[in-house]
Amino acid sequence: MARRSTLRNAAEFAPAWLIVQVLRWAPLPLARGIAAAIFDLGRHLTPRWRRTAQTNLAIAFPDWDPEKRTRVVRECYRNLGGNLLALARLPRLTPRNIGRWIRYDGFEHYENAIAQGRGVIFLTAHLGAWELSAAAHALYGHPMWLMVRPVDNPFLDRLIDARRRLFGNQTIRKQDSAREVLSVLRSNGAVGILADQNAAGSDGVFVDFFGRKASATKGVAQIAARTGAAVVPGFAVWNDADQRYVLKFYPAVALVGSADREADLLENTQRCQAAIERAIRDSPGQWLWIHRRWKRQPEGQPAVY
Repeated sequence: MARRSTLRNAAEFAPAWLIVQVLRWAPLPLARGIAAAIFDLGRHLTPRWRRTAQTNLAIAFPDWDPEKRTRVVRECYRNLGGNLLALARLPRLTPRNIGRWIRYDGFEHYENAIAQGRGVIFLTAHLGAWELSAAAHALYGHPMWLMVRPVDNPFLDRLIDARRRLFGNQTIRKQDSAREVLSVLRSNGAVGILADQNAAGSDGVFVDFFGRKASATKGVAQIAARTGAAVVPGFAVWNDADQRYVLKFYPAVALVGSADREADLLENTQRCQAAIERAIRDSPGQWLWIHRRWKRQPEGQPAVY
């Protein structure tokens, strides 16, 4: 990747910082409206992302009519606005007010996994409010480690990283992750991993995802097999009835075999991706459809995008 200039980084950071400050301090109803408007505008200004989303939805839901797909694309952008709002408001959250933003469902699945004493891999995705979910879990008394990929702009990266660490969570840079993740899990800690994106190179294996082969990270299955850590799916999705997010934990993924058998690794990766797919199907408008999830294809298969 070409080296980014300081001027470019600063030019990107200045308006982003201003928006974050406005969303942080504006009255909440106004802030919600501003965040929604920003991403409504962004939807019109990013035709390539919209095309990607439409392609993805045609793969995932071939029976949907175009109008429904367009509506879900709109909801996807609105969900990004909700994520920006939550990230901006994080410094204002406390153990006393976090319940107004998000509540637990199925927390016993996480408790049962921790009680086993071999660590927990919090399997999640770019679904709902993924940044808020980690912060809320810490505010409820369960800080964890988050595996992250640095943002290209170092000024933005520092801003986001500082917010992720506000309540006791720690971040692990993906490129430096293996030793740290193993250490955390062996001390019965929890590590959050976003495992829903296209995996490049040797990190990925091809599994079924919405009925089509997709390259998925095999790291979750490998780490779980080597440490005995439980893999607990969890996603924070907006609930209209509650008018807040619900951080829902599911039973731990039932893994088979060992890290040394390629067939077991493939099967366990498939099981992890199936858990993510089920959650997306439950709340399709809250997933990041603008990501080129099927970018990498098996040899000999035509390109999707």
